Amino acid sequence: MLIVLPPSETKAGGGRGAPLDLDALSLPTLTPIRRKLAEAIVSLADDHDASRKALGLGASATPEIERNAQLWTSPTRPAIERYTGVLFDALDYPSLSRAGKNKAIDRLAVGSALFGVVRAGDLIPAYRLSAGSKIPGFRTLAAEWKPALPEALAALGEDVVIDLRSGGYQQLGPVPDAITVTVLTEGPDGTRTVVSHFNKHHKGVVARSLIRSRKQVRDINSLAAIVADGGQRAEVASERELIVLTD
Repeated sequence: MLIVLPPSETKAGGGRGAPLDLDALSLPTLTPIRRKLAEAIVSLADDHDASRKALGLGASATPEIERNAQLWTSPTRPAIERYTGVLFDALDYPSLSRAGKNKAIDRLAVGSALFGVVRAGDLIPAYRLSAGSKIPGFRTLAAEWKPALPEALAALGEDVVIDLRSGGYQQLGPVPDAITVTVLTEGPDGTRTVVSHFNKHHKGVVARSLIRSRKQVRDINSLAAIVADGGQRAEVASERELIVLTD
């Protein structure tokens, strides 16, 4: 089983790993695209105004641009520790048991505009690049990733893939036959609306339930059972979509 998480704009700084080595990352067929994009954002960092425009940053975002400038020289840390924010707070990797952490490293991956997808244990630096970023001289990032990313993910040979990425990151590289999770709020009158602000929180809880459970995910029904065991309301919408309901 592979669980693909969305990335976060916020990232922990520092790290104790050696500088970025693209050849050491998982899914090595993606290395040429990773290198091209990495070189582009490092070069772009020389022009702060152009970087702000391309990355959709405000005037106070100089530290984010400096992270890109130092991409090849800054320390690295495992991806599961690099990404921060609501989803990763809910997943709460640091609180997992040793066995749980090993399981997380084995089963979790994170979508990335810069790297395509990285496994949880891949060593990466802090950086800034989003699915909607527009690098001068490039097509959209989806156009860069789509020819290679779906095939690379399929080549992993996982029997079940649970894709928790947001729409923008799913478009970078759709996973054939993946199970997706939609978070909806159900009102007192039964009406349902898409959750926006807390969407990542609930997906983080889903991921944590999957890591902590001893049950195997064989299909959408077994996934629903594990999510329910974790305290969430789960409803099967189709063979490939699970709905998580909140009040």
